[in-house]
Amino acid sequence: MSETFTMYTTPWCGYCQRLKGQLGREGIVFEEVDIEQHPDAAKLVEHVNDGNQTVPTLVYADGSAHTNPSLVQIKAKLSALA
Repeated sequence: MSETFTMYTTPWCGYCQRLKGQLGREGIVFEEVDIEQHPDAAKLVEHVNDGNQTVPTLVYADGSAHTNPSLVQIKAKLSALA
């Protein structure tokens, strides 16, 4: 299964760690990008979040984004994209 979205994270983000665990238990595959290691990714996150580097930020194939979404919100979005 290919990635269904990209999750922008930082290593110290507790919300990111929790969400990654939930997604793993559900078998949802995604690409992860550490914004501290990738300045262009940090700029994208800032653009999506009104200048803030808020993580986790998810960007889907259709270009839409979720900031700190719940597992329910992610599943609903993925169903809509299917």
